Amino acid sequence: MMQKRIKNINKCIENPIKCQTDVFNYLIKKGLSTKFGKEHYFNKITDYSSFKKQIPTRSYEELEPYIAKTRKGEKDVLWPGEVKWFAKSSGTTNSKSKFIPITKESLYDCHFKAGKDMLSLYENNFPKTNIYNGKGLMLGGTISKSEDGEFKDGDLSAILLDEFPFWVNYHRVPDIETALMKEWDEKLDKIAKQAVNENITNLTGVPSWMLILLKRILQLSGKNNIAEVWPNLELYMHGGVNFEPYKKQFEELITSKKMNYLEGYNASEGFIGIQDKSPSEGILLMLDYGIFYEFISLDQYRKGGKDAIDLSEVELNKSYALVITTNGGLWRYLIGDVIQFTSIFPFRIKIVGRTKSCINTFGEELMVHNTDTAISKSCKKYNCSITDYSVAPIFIDDESGGHQWFVEFAKKPLKLDLFIKEIDQQLKQLNSDYEAKRSNNLILKFPELIVIENNEFYLWLKENKRLGGQYKIPRLTENRDIAERIISIKRSFQQKPLLIPNN
Repeated sequence: MMQKRIKNINKCIENPIKCQTDVFNYLIKKGLSTKFGKEHYFNKITDYSSFKKQIPTRSYEELEPYIAKTRKGEKDVLWPGEVKWFAKSSGTTNSKSKFIPITKESLYDCHFKAGKDMLSLYENNFPKTNIYNGKGLMLGGTISKSEDGEFKDGDLSAILLDEFPFWVNYHRVPDIETALMKEWDEKLDKIAKQAVNENITNLTGVPSWMLILLKRILQLSGKNNIAEVWPNLELYMHGGVNFEPYKKQFEELITSKKMNYLEGYNASEGFIGIQDKSPSEGILLMLDYGIFYEFISLDQYRKGGKDAIDLSEVELNKSYALVITTNGGLWRYLIGDVIQFTSIFPFRIKIVGRTKSCINTFGEELMVHNTDTAISKSCKKYNCSITDYSVAPIFIDDESGGHQWFVEFAKKPLKLDLFIKEIDQQLKQLNSDYEAKRSNNLILKFPELIVIENNEFYLWLKENKRLGGQYKIPRLTENRDIAERIISIKRSFQQKPLLIPNN
């Protein structure tokens, strides 16, 4: 089975445009009989040009009226048949919950298929793997049934756990009841107790929550290192956030030389890509998962432009807003991610930010890949590591301001002032707009550092009902809503924020 998938993956690598054309034709054919398809005259769509003419790109808010109908039990709205699952996601820039339809096709032909492909690609890179000689620890979210019991809402990870075939459940930890628990503190404790004496060979989950679990495992076991608890552990499959800021902590917790890390680009809307090489050369865009890809130049997108191109026209190292049409019934959907191509033929990408997750308050165009890189390099230089971070603008006067960095350290640097100074220097090297605005402190002042020491991020997630699963602290925000709430929580501990004053 694994070798068959490698052959199919290679076919798409060798014939990417044909793969996408086949997906395009399949999606249009399936959409013809739907309400959406009839409203948008799918019968007039003959090629990519007419596809763009008939269907405008849409955000979640613009597609939501159709999704609302499917949640009321209507059939054939966005996709043939009835939808039984909805992946609940708050996103990273909007507190409103999103309910992404998960059709049978998207579940089996996209998400489950991707899980098999991750293992296939790993085995292809490491043919002597012993990953199948033990169990996988999977950290997922929660799920709930609608009042009438007609459909299920939950984190995508929870839906996948709930729908896994029995043989997968036999090879994983924890049991399904524990995996789907809603109370995260109790859930993590139970998972730790179930997993500590198992032969765990692989881990799956969001990095921030996996770190919390691994630390509880160490406390429970009395060991100094995860490799002592699970000597056969060799793989961590991760996604959802940039792994680089977390990597040092994982390497300190898991010192095994045989440990490998595999990245997947998995979203509620679809499983988009998988790291196919080790060491990584980028994320291979998966072209036969029932997803048709389009790309809008970020410069154009920021100006309100919606003129998309398909895979045949993309350029290296150019930022694009990603648009997807899927076998889940999402038509020309703006997923909210910004990507760049690291290679063409094969098509590999990296995620560089969110369309709404940037700071451009003062014209600095600061994006997540800038801040992730800056904080990773600063941690490496000063031998420290972080648990999480968030950045917000701060207004000093009518003409100038700065950035306020909220950082929760796993291991603090000896000198915080040098650490934030290094971040500032790194950002100047990475981002010419930031460097220009920092010139002579005229527009952007030296950044402020606020050290998170009392689980303020965790408490914010908890009060906003975002614990666990795919939820995370937004890395960059253009307003101060989250920043002010974090400061308020911090004050409740009767401690002043530790500010590194302007230089």
